[in-house]
Amino acid sequence: MSPDPELSPRRAARAEAERLATAALTITPAADAPTRRQLRAESGLAAEQEGSGIRALLAVRGLTLAARRRRAGVLAAAMLIVVAGAVAIGAAASAGGAGPVAESADVDASTLVAGPPAVPDEGLPVPQIAAVAATATPCDDPAFTAALASGDDAAAIAAAGGGSAFRAAVAAGVAPCVSLSDPNREWVVVNKQRPLDPLDYRAGDLVMPQNVRALEESSLRSAPASALTELVRAASDAGAGEIGYLSAFRSYATQQSTYAGRVDVGGVEEADRESARAGYSEHQTGLAVDIVPCDGSCGTLDDIASSSQGAWVRDHAWEYGFITRYAEGRESVSGYLPEAWHQRYIGRELARAYHEGGYTTLEEFFGLPAAPTY
Repeated sequence: MSPDPELSPRRAARAEAERLATAALTITPAADAPTRRQLRAESGLAAEQEGSGIRALLAVRGLTLAARRRRAGVLAAAMLIVVAGAVAIGAAASAGGAGPVAESADVDASTLVAGPPAVPDEGLPVPQIAAVAATATPCDDPAFTAALASGDDAAAIAAAGGGSAFRAAVAAGVAPCVSLSDPNREWVVVNKQRPLDPLDYRAGDLVMPQNVRALEESSLRSAPASALTELVRAASDAGAGEIGYLSAFRSYATQQSTYAGRVDVGGVEEADRESARAGYSEHQTGLAVDIVPCDGSCGTLDDIASSSQGAWVRDHAWEYGFITRYAEGRESVSGYLPEAWHQRYIGRELARAYHEGGYTTLEEFFGLPAAPTY
């Protein structure tokens, strides 16, 4: 007779493990669950055959004793997991100090395990977005725009906060209402990449400077003409000597002739380093003047750099609104060989900012690209 599997050592060990796993649970048998004695009576088998008979009845009833035990084990394990999770969450909430879990003892395990976090009574926090102030621009100032509209450059610069503030705004690109291409403005920038518009532009309000020796009939716009008169007088009063000038405003036609003469002497490449083509010349703006030293008679353009007049101009011209436009060693930016004689009027406030900032080209002063070639 083969041994009953229910009574084998392996089966006995597994039954003992299941018993220990479910020891903490009280399982009430179903009302219709048969006892071992009832199963034996119903089977009509002898005691030595009760194992196989009972298994047969359980198979008929659809559930073996082992299946019942396994189901009890699974249920016990599930309950242990739920209880352990609840304990862990409660411990974490207690350690954190505050919160819905720590404050309420009535929260059940299912809420702790799977439920969403409770919403505070005051509601969820609202994100705070800091306001960012718009970049300040002089173009938003009615006083500045009114001065621009009236053509009063000095008043516009004053409304912007002075020469340094004006320059900073323009160089930073936050003053779109200011045009560096307008030839009527004292701050216009003309170079090999920035022609006049129109090319044959002719400056207005041209006058001859008063009490300044002119070697040819050549005028300036009103503001630089008055400033040149003051500069010449101040240089004389300081003992630097007399300052005259050779050329100031040149028309488009005159500049054509001047440039062509340079080409005839040294060719196009050399002429472009020394003279502007018509439509690209600062002299057409009426804001530039070529000065010479005078002592009885007047010297040449080349004489100004080494003269006492030239030294005084280098130190003081900015006080009267002038800058030396083409400085030593700046050809790669300005496009021209140094010209100590070429004084460009940009107004007193801008000239002060130019001097105090240590600038040597208008391109850098206004944050513009270099213009060494056409």
